[in-house]
Amino acid sequence: MTEGHHEAPRAEETCAAHYALPTEEHTERLAAALAPHLAAGDLVVLSGELGAGKTFFTRALCRALGLPEHVRVTSPTFTLVHEYDARLPVSHADLYRLQAEEEVLELGLDAQRDDGRVLVVEWGAPFVEVLGGDALLLDFAVMPRRVAVSATGPRGTELLQALTAAVAPVS
Repeated sequence: MTEGHHEAPRAEETCAAHYALPTEEHTERLAAALAPHLAAGDLVVLSGELGAGKTFFTRALCRALGLPEHVRVTSPTFTLVHEYDARLPVSHADLYRLQAEEEVLELGLDAQRDDGRVLVVEWGAPFVEVLGGDALLLDFAVMPRRVAVSATGPRGTELLQALTAAVAPVS
């Protein structure tokens, strides 16, 4: 975990699947495989060091959900939340600069989920419980480029199972 960030206790996680992501195309394919299984209110939490591919994955996911190419998808590091009106609307949050659960609650992300948006959260692992606890978790690594996917709760587990059925994990 990056300096200044803490690991909070999480709900019981479902066993992880691992995917190699040696190229951007592999990341795009993984996002495209997940997209058809997402529904309004789903929570996808992204973690991993700086430059590991969290924002790139979010961009690929938004494209797979029908967001036009001309709409820029960037990290909301300073604005904290960006909204994208794809076929299935997406709220993209970056909690890197937040330290306390109260700060996360003040963003009103639960209301965005209730409004029918998929919530994709970078640096959200310490706040999974405050975000609702039922999530698909993707932990990106740089060397080698890969992602470990796990889940908390019934909906997160359902998404993990759908993803592993669509794209076979590596051992």
